[in-house]
Amino acid sequence: MFRSLNVLMVGGLLMSGSVHAASAEFTGIGRIATVKEVAAWDIDVRPDFKGLPPGSGSVAKGQGVWESKCSSCHGVFGESNSVFSPLVGGTTAKDIQSGNVASLRDTTYPGRTTLMKVPTLSTLWDYINRAMPWTEPKSLSVEEVYGVTAYLLNLGGIVADNFTLSDKNIAETQKLMPNRNGMTTAHALWPGREHGGVAKPDVVSVACMSNCEVTATIASSLPAFARNAHGNLSQQNRPVGAQIGADTSVPELQGAAILGKGAKAQPEAQVIAAAPTKAATPALTVRSEAGVDGKAAVTLIQKHACTACHAVDKRLIGPSFSEIAKKHVGKEDYLAGKIKSGSAGVWGPIPMPAQSLNETDAKTIAKWLSTGAGQ
Repeated sequence: MFRSLNVLMVGGLLMSGSVHAASAEFTGIGRIATVKEVAAWDIDVRPDFKGLPPGSGSVAKGQGVWESKCSSCHGVFGESNSVFSPLVGGTTAKDIQSGNVASLRDTTYPGRTTLMKVPTLSTLWDYINRAMPWTEPKSLSVEEVYGVTAYLLNLGGIVADNFTLSDKNIAETQKLMPNRNGMTTAHALWPGREHGGVAKPDVVSVACMSNCEVTATIASSLPAFARNAHGNLSQQNRPVGAQIGADTSVPELQGAAILGKGAKAQPEAQVIAAAPTKAATPALTVRSEAGVDGKAAVTLIQKHACTACHAVDKRLIGPSFSEIAKKHVGKEDYLAGKIKSGSAGVWGPIPMPAQSLNETDAKTIAKWLSTGAGQ
């Protein structure tokens, strides 16, 4: 859909009449996008694989990319960790034959994985291409995206170990997706009659302008005596990966300490989910010690998205900058190495993936941390 809109927009803008009209209406504001600029933006891949660039990648190539750039968040075998949901699991050889995942109808099955749900291979390819890895989106080459997609399919038992995915065979590979027949267009959200949809929308709303009912606020809470009744959720595992849940070994109100003084307490799982937003990240202190450019360090921390996981004086997904500074006073080289290579198990179960910043930037940040992080 988006690709079609893009084509229409470009086609309309290239018409001389439209160009003149646009120029007259927005005099002095911007300019018409060039064909190359539109092409760089228009990177989506449709379910019919329109927009898919030529190329290929083997399962073996994908495994190398996965272990170096993906496994720190998604697990070596796609089983994930305590933050990210599992990608692999819950599908069978019978599902690949039928195109419908039986586990989705099993109410006792513990969780839903990506390969259980996604019906279109284009969705996997497109999302990996535009959004992964999380710390450096769009940095994978076309061949790496093909390889990672092939490796993910291999983990799910969909393709063989020696398989190579390419633009030439991706349509045939789509026929092996376990849930390829699980998507339906027979509803009003997709009202095309040719797809068996209905013409009448499934939602009909009438604005309330007078005598409106008061909106009910529904809330629930778990009694303190029942919080840890079945053991610590955050330490429990499932067949499809780690359990994403609160640390039930501590009282719920301790969540307020994570958010900051005066903040409303939340379950720990909600705190983690809200952490990467800009609103949750306080302003960084810009103070320079002797020989330390604090302003440059703060600029680099924001440039390389360190604040998505770290705050100044409180824990988000990772430890605060002040915690790191206190623990590693004077350890500039050690910190620079950890920033570049990544770390796991030092501050908890959530790993920090290796970062792609250059040596100079890593040392600037490390020096700032080793001298107190401006505190």
